[in-house]
Amino acid sequence: MERSIVLCGFMGCGKSTSGRELARRLDYEFIDMDAYIEDRACCTIPQIFAQKGEAGFRDLEHQAARELSSRPRLVVASGGGALLYPRNVQAFSSCSVVFLDVPFEDCYRRVLGSDRPLIQQKSREEVLALYERRRPLYLAAAALRVPGALSSEETAEAVLCGLGI
Repeated sequence: MERSIVLCGFMGCGKSTSGRELARRLDYEFIDMDAYIEDRACCTIPQIFAQKGEAGFRDLEHQAARELSSRPRLVVASGGGALLYPRNVQAFSSCSVVFLDVPFEDCYRRVLGSDRPLIQQKSREEVLALYERRRPLYLAAAALRVPGALSSEETAEAVLCGLGI
Protein backbone atom coordinates (compact mmCIF):
# COMPACT_ATOMS: atom_id res chain seq x y z
CA MET A 1 0.00 0.00 0.00
CA GLU A 2 1.32 3.44 -0.91
CA ARG A 3 1.23 5.66 2.17
CA SER A 4 -1.08 8.61 2.21
CA ILE A 5 0.30 12.04 3.07
CA VAL A 6 -1.36 14.32 5.62
CA LEU A 7 -0.52 18.02 5.59
CA CYS A 8 -0.92 19.91 8.85
CA GLY A 9 -0.31 23.48 9.89
CA PHE A 10 -1.95 26.75 10.80
CA MET A 11 -4.76 28.24 8.74
CA GLY A 12 -3.36 30.00 5.72
CA CYS A 13 -0.18 27.90 5.56
CA GLY A 14 -1.14 26.44 2.18
CA LYS A 15 -2.35 22.93 3.04
CA SER A 16 -5.08 22.90 0.39
CA THR A 17 -3.19 24.71 -2.37
CA SER A 18 0.02 22.75 -1.87
CA GLY A 19 -1.92 19.55 -1.26
CA ARG A 20 -3.62 19.77 -4.65
CA GLU A 21 -0.25 20.28 -6.35
CA LEU A 22 1.32 17.40 -4.43
CA ALA A 23 -1.59 15.09 -5.28
CA ARG A 24 -1.33 16.05 -8.94
CA ARG A 25 2.38 15.23 -9.03
CA LEU A 26 1.89 11.88 -7.29
CA ASP A 27 -1.34 10.99 -9.11
CA TYR A 28 -3.00 10.67 -5.69
CA GLU A 29 -6.47 11.79 -4.69
CA PHE A 30 -6.63 15.12 -2.84
CA ILE A 31 -9.04 15.45 0.10
CA ASP A 32 -9.68 18.55 2.17
CA MET A 33 -10.58 17.10 5.57
CA ASP A 34 -13.01 19.89 6.49
CA ALA A 35 -14.88 19.48 3.18
CA TYR A 36 -14.92 15.70 3.74
CA ILE A 37 -16.53 16.20 7.16
CA GLU A 38 -19.09 18.63 5.72
CA ASP A 39 -20.00 16.16 2.96
CA ARG A 40 -20.46 13.34 5.47
CA ALA A 41 -22.51 15.48 7.87
CA CYS A 42 -24.51 17.15 5.07
CA CYS A 43 -23.95 20.56 6.66
CA THR A 44 -21.23 23.15 7.12
CA ILE A 45 -18.72 23.14 9.94
CA PRO A 46 -20.32 26.25 11.52
CA GLN A 47 -23.66 24.38 11.43
CA ILE A 48 -22.04 21.31 13.02
CA PHE A 49 -20.65 23.52 15.81
CA ALA A 50 -24.07 25.14 16.29
CA GLN A 51 -25.92 21.80 16.38
CA LYS A 52 -23.43 19.50 18.10
CA GLY A 53 -20.90 21.82 19.72
CA GLU A 54 -17.15 21.51 19.46
CA ALA A 55 -17.15 18.03 21.05
CA GLY A 56 -19.55 16.79 18.38
CA PHE A 57 -17.39 18.28 15.65
CA ARG A 58 -14.24 16.74 17.13
CA ASP A 59 -15.93 13.31 17.14
CA LEU A 60 -16.77 13.70 13.43
CA GLU A 61 -13.22 14.87 12.80
CA HIS A 62 -11.81 11.79 14.52
CA GLN A 63 -14.11 9.52 12.53
CA ALA A 64 -12.87 11.21 9.34
CA ALA A 65 -9.23 10.76 10.43
CA ARG A 66 -9.82 7.04 10.98
CA GLU A 67 -11.56 6.62 7.61
CA LEU A 68 -8.99 8.61 5.63
CA SER A 69 -5.99 6.96 7.28
CA SER A 70 -7.15 3.57 6.05
CA ARG A 71 -7.08 4.65 2.40
CA PRO A 72 -3.93 4.56 0.25
CA ARG A 73 -2.73 7.19 -2.20
CA LEU A 74 -4.33 10.26 -0.64
CA VAL A 75 -3.03 13.71 0.06
CA VAL A 76 -5.10 15.07 2.96
CA ALA A 77 -5.21 18.72 3.95
CA SER A 78 -6.09 18.33 7.61
CA GLY A 79 -8.17 20.87 9.47
CA GLY A 80 -6.07 23.39 11.37
CA GLY A 81 -6.97 21.77 14.69
CA ALA A 82 -7.11 18.10 13.72
CA LEU A 83 -3.53 17.17 14.58
CA LEU A 84 -3.75 18.88 17.99
CA TYR A 85 -5.58 15.84 19.36
CA PRO A 86 -3.61 12.69 20.19
CA ARG A 87 -6.36 10.38 18.95
CA ASN A 88 -6.12 11.94 15.48
CA VAL A 89 -2.33 11.83 15.51
CA GLN A 90 -2.65 8.13 16.35
CA ALA A 91 -5.23 7.60 13.60
CA PHE A 92 -2.84 9.12 11.05
CA SER A 93 0.18 7.14 12.30
CA SER A 94 0.08 4.95 9.17
CA CYS A 95 0.43 8.07 7.00
CA SER A 96 3.29 10.47 6.36
CA VAL A 97 2.39 13.61 8.33
CA VAL A 98 4.00 16.81 7.07
CA PHE A 99 3.96 20.14 8.91
CA LEU A 100 3.89 23.19 6.64
CA ASP A 101 5.74 25.57 8.96
CA VAL A 102 4.87 28.97 7.56
CA PRO A 103 5.60 32.12 9.60
CA PHE A 104 2.64 33.67 11.38
CA GLU A 105 2.70 36.93 9.41
CA ASP A 106 2.41 35.05 6.10
CA CYS A 107 -0.48 32.92 7.37
CA TYR A 108 -2.24 35.91 8.87
CA ARG A 109 -1.86 37.99 5.71
CA ARG A 110 -3.32 35.16 3.61
CA VAL A 111 -6.46 34.78 5.72
CA LEU A 112 -7.05 38.41 6.72
CA GLY A 113 -10.41 39.49 5.38
CA SER A 114 -11.60 35.90 4.92
CA ASP A 115 -14.80 34.52 6.40
CA ARG A 116 -12.90 32.29 8.83
CA PRO A 117 -14.52 32.60 12.27
CA LEU A 118 -11.18 32.76 14.10
CA ILE A 119 -10.13 35.80 12.10
CA GLN A 120 -13.45 37.55 12.48
CA GLN A 121 -13.82 36.92 16.21
CA LYS A 122 -10.26 37.43 17.48
CA SER A 123 -7.70 40.19 17.46
CA ARG A 124 -4.37 39.77 15.70
CA GLU A 125 -2.73 39.18 19.10
CA GLU A 126 -5.23 36.45 19.96
CA VAL A 127 -4.64 34.72 16.62
CA LEU A 128 -0.88 34.97 17.18
CA ALA A 129 -1.28 33.36 20.62
CA LEU A 130 -3.27 30.53 19.00
CA TYR A 131 -0.52 30.08 16.39
CA GLU A 132 2.13 29.93 19.10
CA ARG A 133 0.15 27.35 21.13
CA ARG A 134 -0.44 25.13 18.10
CA ARG A 135 3.01 25.19 16.49
CA PRO A 136 4.72 22.81 18.99
CA LEU A 137 1.85 20.33 18.58
CA TYR A 138 2.20 20.37 14.79
CA LEU A 139 5.95 19.79 15.19
CA ALA A 140 5.32 16.84 17.51
CA ALA A 141 2.76 15.24 15.18
CA ALA A 142 4.78 15.51 11.97
CA ALA A 143 7.47 13.24 10.58
CA LEU A 144 8.61 16.04 8.25
CA ARG A 145 8.70 19.82 8.63
CA VAL A 146 8.70 21.95 5.48
CA PRO A 147 9.77 25.48 6.46
CA GLY A 148 8.90 28.81 4.93
CA ALA A 149 6.26 30.46 2.84
CA LEU A 150 6.95 28.75 -0.48
CA SER A 151 4.85 28.56 -3.62
CA SER A 152 2.63 25.49 -3.93
CA GLU A 153 5.06 24.04 -6.48
CA GLU A 154 8.08 24.62 -4.20
CA THR A 155 6.20 23.16 -1.22
CA ALA A 156 5.21 20.06 -3.19
CA GLU A 157 8.83 19.61 -4.30
CA ALA A 158 10.09 20.03 -0.71
CA VAL A 159 7.61 17.42 0.52
CA LEU A 160 8.60 14.95 -2.19
CA CYS A 161 12.31 15.45 -1.48
CA GLY A 162 11.81 15.32 2.28
CA LEU A 163 9.88 12.07 2.05
CA GLY A 164 12.35 10.59 -0.43
CA ILE A 165 9.77 10.23 -3.20
